[in-house]
Amino acid sequence: MNEQKTKAADEKFCESCGEAVKIKAVVCPKCGVPQRKSNERNKVIAGLLGIFLGGFGAHKFYLGKIGQGFLYLIFTWAVVPWIIGFVEGIIYLSMKDEKFAEKYGN
Repeated sequence: MNEQKTKAADEKFCESCGEAVKIKAVVCPKCGVPQRKSNERNKVIAGLLGIFLGGFGAHKFYLGKIGQGFLYLIFTWAVVPWIIGFVEGIIYLSMKDEKFAEKYGN
């Protein structure tokens, strides 16, 4: 039978063996494989950057989406990046923590 593994809110799955380990764990206690550090991104910071500096793509740079950030910079003279950045900022702030962490690698 396929056994579905579960994890708590403060856990992630080991990249090697798939065992549930604490998010801040340096190595997996089961297999001993070093765990990659997660990029701790804060949804409040991303949201505020989107709202106030969204036209420059600051929120995209913060989230590691460099290409999209440069697109915002190129078209910063237009109104569209400012509107999109504002809307994305609101979306980030209203998103559940778990979903934000899942989507943006937190």
